[in-house]
Amino acid sequence: MTSSLTHFDTDGQAHMVDVGGKDETRRVAIAGGHISMLPATFEMIASGSAKKGDVLGIARIAAIQATKRASELIPLCHPIALTRVAVEFDLDRASSTITCTVTAETVGRTGVEMEALTGASVALLTIYDMCKAVDRGMQMGGIALREKLGGKSGHWKA
Repeated sequence: MTSSLTHFDTDGQAHMVDVGGKDETRRVAIAGGHISMLPATFEMIASGSAKKGDVLGIARIAAIQATKRASELIPLCHPIALTRVAVEFDLDRASSTITCTVTAETVGRTGVEMEALTGASVALLTIYDMCKAVDRGMQMGGIALREKLGGKSGHWKA
């Protein structure tokens, strides 16, 4: 854990971190989370029979769009030119849980953790939105950074 919060200056005022002096390197972040639901809701998603269409396909597109807009949603987040975004879903029938994993990549001066986390969050919210008519009790959780590569701090894995 670092000893100081980088988004505050010496006077304690919020500011956008200056990354101008950093080297451009390949940076990768992997984040994910899960959503749990009733077994019937899970089966509806897994079978593709939801009235609104392909829930996971739409959630995948929502996640990709969200990664590209992270800097519009998070006040001190830098806009980043993403080079790749991948979204994967793992369906666990036994627990009626869907896990979403988002991998975001760039070549730049700052990491892509916020983009990956935003993508995973929005994917889960999209699943909730598309299925809330049949299951308002769905629960999302476990949203976290799983791994990051690149930059001054190097490789980190949860």
